[in-house]
Amino acid sequence: MKLTILGCYSATPRILTNPTSQVLEVKGHMFLIDCGEGTQVQLRKHKIKFNRIKHVFISHLHGDHFFGLVGLVSTFRLLGREADLHIYGPKGIKEVVTLQMKLADSWTNYNLIFHELTSKESQLIFEDEKVEVHTIPLNHRVYTNGFLFKEKEGERKLDINAVEEANIDVSYYRKLKQGFDVVNENGETIKNDTVTKPAAKPKRYAFCSDTMYKEDIIPIIESADVLYHESTFLETQAHLAPKTKHSTAKEAATIAKKAKVGTLLLGHYSTRYKDINDFKIEAKTVFDTVELAEDGKVFDF
Repeated sequence: MKLTILGCYSATPRILTNPTSQVLEVKGHMFLIDCGEGTQVQLRKHKIKFNRIKHVFISHLHGDHFFGLVGLVSTFRLLGREADLHIYGPKGIKEVVTLQMKLADSWTNYNLIFHELTSKESQLIFEDEKVEVHTIPLNHRVYTNGFLFKEKEGERKLDINAVEEANIDVSYYRKLKQGFDVVNENGETIKNDTVTKPAAKPKRYAFCSDTMYKEDIIPIIESADVLYHESTFLETQAHLAPKTKHSTAKEAATIAKKAKVGTLLLGHYSTRYKDINDFKIEAKTVFDTVELAEDGKVFDF
């Protein structure tokens, strides 16, 4: 998995900071997660190919998380896109996007496929042979979901020396990768685990957008390799968190600790703070492995 942070600040765009948007590359997919204002400029800046984005996940209908979407849809049209674009987001997102396209008489020359979400329970919203995506119901001022991206277990790896020593014909390699026992050229049955190694452990990335502290997400995100969790406030303004239905860095760290995740990635910082390293300092008083999202930063995990 590779994660590129396009924007990670709350509220309004600034000259040097951008609202929420990320690109997650996993098992051949390039998923766009949220699409705040300026997202397509950030995509160009970081040389991410537009045509590889076929699925967009929008957490909620606050402007700093989706105001860049109509512009991106329009740019895809101008670039002559032909591939379908799937958009997953709260009920109403289809109306917002199609109304603007209608009034501008700018219908796309590719299919826009909307998957509108209304459930307050976690649900599977995307699946193929390599990846699953589940919603993470959150608690914000409007209907909001996070998203859990889960790799499926891959094929077993051949121990090529053991395979050759066992005198197995190359035509059976595919069967071995799929986990089957096979018969070698001497007519002997070869046990799969004697000539193969387990696939790499599937990875999981949990994206928790705007939300107040919400412990009932813990079973959904438990043991995720990486948890991105909003941390709008520091403890000096902790009294604002419940009023605005946001979280503090310490609250994000508490969720990470209780969910036993591998790494906590903080973001959605209020622009009132001059040094985002303070968020890391506060979070590390609760949870050890903490990273800071920053515009343009790339994480490989």
